[in-house]
Amino acid sequence: MSKTPKGSKAAGPTTAATVALTHAGISFTPHAYHHDESSTDFGAEAASALGIDGGRVFKTLMVDTDKGFAIGIVSVDSKLDVKALARAVGAKRAVMADAAVAERKSGYVVGGISPFGQKTRLPTVLDDRALDFETIYVSGGRRGFDIEVTPADLVAALGAQIAVIRRT
Repeated sequence: MSKTPKGSKAAGPTTAATVALTHAGISFTPHAYHHDESSTDFGAEAASALGIDGGRVFKTLMVDTDKGFAIGIVSVDSKLDVKALARAVGAKRAVMADAAVAERKSGYVVGGISPFGQKTRLPTVLDDRALDFETIYVSGGRRGFDIEVTPADLVAALGAQIAVIRRT
């Protein structure tokens, strides 16, 4: 895995996520694919388009807790357990954040929310299932663009915790 070559359009677009990773010196592999505008299951679309198992593709979800907003990152073939995420960040309750709030706080559109380069840095929890893989895929900051990173690099770059936050 290598960093995206500076100015390389063929490798993928430049987004706030790729800029943040490059600035942090984190190696990543960009994966651009055609996004079907009628698709609403963005994670399944990415897994299918990239020809990889949905267990390796992770979605970035924002929740609103009694302690503030937080990010949960779970595989696309799982559901986020918001109560488990609340516990992980020391909160008593949590609900999914409104899509408009998630877009405003992250700086990305739903379906393209990357854990990297968000406008507002929030407490982040990565589901422990990510540790089953050498690399995982997360949104690169727009629909039709994923970034492949190691779970360890994701944790280091975001100061993320690791916990079981999925329901299957």
